[in-house]
Amino acid sequence: MQKRLASHNKPLNLFYQNQGVSASEKRDILNYIYSLHPIWEMRYPENTPDNRQLLRPVYWLGNWQFACLDYYHPPKGIFNRAIQAEAFPLCIQNVVDRIESKVRSEFDPRDIPHGWELNTCLINFYGNNVTNGKKNDVARVGEHKDFEPGPVGSVSFGERALFQFVDSTSKSSKSTVILQQWLEDSSIQIFGGEKFKKKLFHRVQRVEEKGILFKDANTGDFETRRINLTFRYVPREHFVKVQKLPPELKSHILDYVQELAKNSTFWKEQL
Repeated sequence: MQKRLASHNKPLNLFYQNQGVSASEKRDILNYIYSLHPIWEMRYPENTPDNRQLLRPVYWLGNWQFACLDYYHPPKGIFNRAIQAEAFPLCIQNVVDRIESKVRSEFDPRDIPHGWELNTCLINFYGNNVTNGKKNDVARVGEHKDFEPGPVGSVSFGERALFQFVDSTSKSSKSTVILQQWLEDSSIQIFGGEKFKKKLFHRVQRVEEKGILFKDANTGDFETRRINLTFRYVPREHFVKVQKLPPELKSHILDYVQELAKNSTFWKEQL
């Protein structure tokens, strides 16, 4: 039977805090997010067979890992993957500083790479894709791993989500749930280490639908029920500016950069 994370029996390299973000911090962060214009990306470069749109709009800070460039995936997939992006605003950096401090004080130092810092933020907008008045719940996330080195932190806002660590190594077609935790509104979660970061996969099995909608998010007809900020580490020497990309790779993301530039001074300067 799967275990639930309890404060009195915390596994090593795993941390969860309900109400880890204060009401005023939440207000400031959401106001900042409402100023952003998330984009819809395609999974692969244009004209790739079986190409598809990602399930939700996204926005990245620190560096932008465009899906068509195949994300940052060491040890081999490290160059021309992390495109320099907008810096964290102070309201987000303050929370990141606390997460980093928690990791350095409570996590196994052997699992914290030299130079580790949370300098990458993926903002995912989870909810309902609405087409011709019909809602399609796309708030779940399939099992996967985050390949950036070191511990990962996240902040959740909105509807609570059932987050699970799963073992997919058995011969059975069904993954085994090792541990699960409801991620509540304004909660902070951090995980790292050999077990939770490297061995196990993780997923969001479901997101409750209790009527919370972020109507001020610039996501068009998409109904945003949950916003999650995931913080990871990419060595800064692997950041690359748009102008430094090889011409073919630059052509893959040019349309995205042009779309971002309509509402961002930073991205406008990258053209």
